[in-house]
Amino acid sequence: MGAGGAVAGTGAAAFQHLIKNQRPWYMQSRLVLLNVWIFVLLITSSTNGFDGSMMNGLQILPQWNQAFNNPTEGMLGLLAAIQNIGGLCALPFAPYMADGFGRRPTIFFGATLMIVATVLQTASQSVSMFIGARWLIGFGLTFANLAAPLLVTEIAYPTQRAQLTSVYNTLWYLGSIIAAWSTFGTFKLASSWAWRIPSALQGLPSVIQVAFIFLIPESPRWLVNKGREEQALKTLAYYHADGDENDPLVQFELEEIKAAIKFDKEISSNVGWSSLFTQRGNLRRLRIIVALAFFSQWSGNGLVSYFLGQVMNLLGITNKTTQLLVNGVLMIWNFIIALCAGFLCERVGRRPLFLISAVGMFVMWAVQTACLAVYSEKGILGAGHATMAFIFLYYAFYDIAFTPLIVSYTVEILPYHLRAKGFTVFNFAVTLSLIFNQYVNPIALKHITWKYYIVYLVWLAVECVYLYVFIIETKHHSLEETAALFDGEDALKNTTVATKDVHSDSTDEKYVAT
Repeated sequence: MGAGGAVAGTGAAAFQHLIKNQRPWYMQSRLVLLNVWIFVLLITSSTNGFDGSMMNGLQILPQWNQAFNNPTEGMLGLLAAIQNIGGLCALPFAPYMADGFGRRPTIFFGATLMIVATVLQTASQSVSMFIGARWLIGFGLTFANLAAPLLVTEIAYPTQRAQLTSVYNTLWYLGSIIAAWSTFGTFKLASSWAWRIPSALQGLPSVIQVAFIFLIPESPRWLVNKGREEQALKTLAYYHADGDENDPLVQFELEEIKAAIKFDKEISSNVGWSSLFTQRGNLRRLRIIVALAFFSQWSGNGLVSYFLGQVMNLLGITNKTTQLLVNGVLMIWNFIIALCAGFLCERVGRRPLFLISAVGMFVMWAVQTACLAVYSEKGILGAGHATMAFIFLYYAFYDIAFTPLIVSYTVEILPYHLRAKGFTVFNFAVTLSLIFNQYVNPIALKHITWKYYIVYLVWLAVECVYLYVFIIETKHHSLEETAALFDGEDALKNTTVATKDVHSDSTDEKYVAT
């Protein structure tokens, strides 16, 4: 944490004075277009969010339960977990495709698989067919879900990078909202279309991506790494400087990318998987990345994300319409809180947001557990309603950091050559934690009821301590310069030496800090 202060003057200052402050970004047509393309990438997360909320809704629908022989405990766990098992199978291949063929082809491949899978899911005639389709959704999602946030963080305008990358995971809730309310809307259909329509809608983000992905610019960092510097320069100039290849900001970005990639190659004879586990700076990154992955799923949120119907049954809320309505309102609440928090990451900082989030979750979960215990042991209706209220408050604190920041923080602390591989480790840890949760949660919830909440309460206390000790602040640093926070001052000097002349000659009065 002390490393942050040593380079505080080089992060934002290194590029802020190069940025034209003549018009807001929304009055610059090419920046608007860039952000439209970024939105197309961001909705990858919506497919994943759609799935969690859809499975919540389908478990409430009598039509779905009848179609699949009223699945319970173990089968429910399998139906929820199979998508993540599919994702786990794709993880060994996704980073090689993203680094070898490019970010865009990887997203296209994943989105195409998801379209095929959602067609199969919608047409399912048996539980085996439904499970197979969900496995394929998870397999395809891994490719798109790996490459999309990498491309967002690598093409975004410097002052918007952190906020836009933070929006990536926030749009998980956009998918959840669509799923929750489409399930609510089809609830009264007497036929199997009550669950087939939500299943079909899950493929909508993938259809949009397949249609537009090759209009989106490829990562300048990937292009430079492949020796295509001229194309990288044109991409940066077109979107970041209205086509001016001599713009000081564009020159600074290109030289910084080149210097960082060159330095990565020089300091490591092996930029493969082994360097993640053998270099001190990368080990520092790993202890944060893996912890955030497990914390994001083992903070108690898994109980509500996939098994809200069972939780409400414990609280005496058994009316199916009410359950679907609560599911829909909760997703909107989460989306609003997470979106607002994501845009605060550069003002407040990552570290304060993580700490506020963890401590707030611990307090809300403790009160929620107490209320649930009172309701379960004494049957006091007010305690049950209070538990539902504290679920909303708990999620407000969860959404402050663990929705918007876990993806953006992970990709920004990884150097280019390890970004895809390190993000794969993150996704692997998330998938493992999800599979465990989705098998264990429904069984534990049924057999030990409210006492299961105490396990998460203890774990949340562990999270608070861990985050306080290990989370490092990264605000106001460019994507390449965050290496100094983990690899030391030598990394910073080598990254910035090639760009020194670029920004030292750019003090023209039309370039001012924003």
